Amino acid sequence: MEKNKIQKVNEPIVYLSGVTSLGVIGDPGCEGLGTYNMKVYAGALEKTSEDDITLIAGDLVPAGNAHYYGEISSLTEVIAHNDIYVLRGNHDTGEYTDYFGRKNYALFADGFSVVVLDNALRTFEQEGLDLLKKVLEMEEVHQVMIAFHIPVPNHFIRNSVSEEEFTRLKEAYAPWKEKVKYLLCGHVHSRFEDVVDDIPLICTGGGGALIEDVSEDIRACDVEHHIVHFYMENGVLKYRFDNLSENGYDGERKNSILKENLEKTVAGELMAHLKYLTFADRARRRGMEKIANLFEALAASEYHHARNFYSVIENPNPFGETVKTFVPGEEFEYQRTYKMMEEYADENGALLTRQAFSGAAAAEKVHAELLKEATDMEKFQKETIYVCPICGYVMAGDYIPERCPVCGGPSSQYEVFQAKEEM
Repeated sequence: MEKNKIQKVNEPIVYLSGVTSLGVIGDPGCEGLGTYNMKVYAGALEKTSEDDITLIAGDLVPAGNAHYYGEISSLTEVIAHNDIYVLRGNHDTGEYTDYFGRKNYALFADGFSVVVLDNALRTFEQEGLDLLKKVLEMEEVHQVMIAFHIPVPNHFIRNSVSEEEFTRLKEAYAPWKEKVKYLLCGHVHSRFEDVVDDIPLICTGGGGALIEDVSEDIRACDVEHHIVHFYMENGVLKYRFDNLSENGYDGERKNSILKENLEKTVAGELMAHLKYLTFADRARRRGMEKIANLFEALAASEYHHARNFYSVIENPNPFGETVKTFVPGEEFEYQRTYKMMEEYADENGALLTRQAFSGAAAAEKVHAELLKEATDMEKFQKETIYVCPICGYVMAGDYIPERCPVCGGPSSQYEVFQAKEEM
């Protein structure tokens, strides 16, 4: 019988023979177990397979019930290649112990130890602090990492446990402070390194949840999804961050039958999205607001379905290099494809089709120009973009015409896209 990858911890101290490295994944599921988030998590599991064991630094699920625990456990068992240990996060409530066992425990590896403490409720349990003291006072223990979910007070964020709670932790390790090499936490959907009480603090929350702005110095656009490797080198416990590629997990994309059917499904969902939006417009023009609202909601649902299916087969470039990859497609459309179809439609008396291609080509040209400008994302300054809902023409800049230059639609109907203020 195949051994489970997820380790349910039943003893306060677990001795691990031959383990010299540890991969850490932070916050994979607290924003939900959607396909995109889980694709990132799957890539993280594959990346930490380079290590002897993996530790999930909390928030494995959005809420602690059997459904979510069952979903994440099934995915983990299929994709993981090494033993998985879990640290309780503030979202990991309810039936946590039924699936993962003890909330406070220690892992004894070759050359280092990890003491896992539960502070999901913003307080350190006394059981955990007593275990920490017990481990630290052992003569054979020399290098210890203390791992918990919610950060202790630091120089970057206020979302932490109180100073009083940190004092309780410090009092627990104070007599053996020289043995404590790292403090490790998650909770924050980003990453940063700090020094607190003269001990390195490593915060990692990039294993699935969308990366967020933390401060003016730590912005979402500057942080990638990532994991942390801890490893022994010349007898010393060291670490390094490892960024995750957005297409880091491609196991299912390699299945040609799955890929073909997913592509068809994406097309079908997007067609449904368009049909529902079109009907919502018709209903609103007839004053049937409730019907319009229903079909707009259904359209949004179909779009999210399409995005989930697409995320499985998506093979994106690194974020900073992506914008420029869209330019050739836009140029080809308005320079070649749409132009040829417009000419064919004209020759065959299909005037509505000709008009549609003509209007779309004009918009695609603007798309290409804006994308070229946005290639340098830091310098892109267009804060307000207008789209004509009649023909789809895009406008940006200081002067916006009263009527769409392509179809003549009035400016009062333009859809306005206003950028939010950046941190």
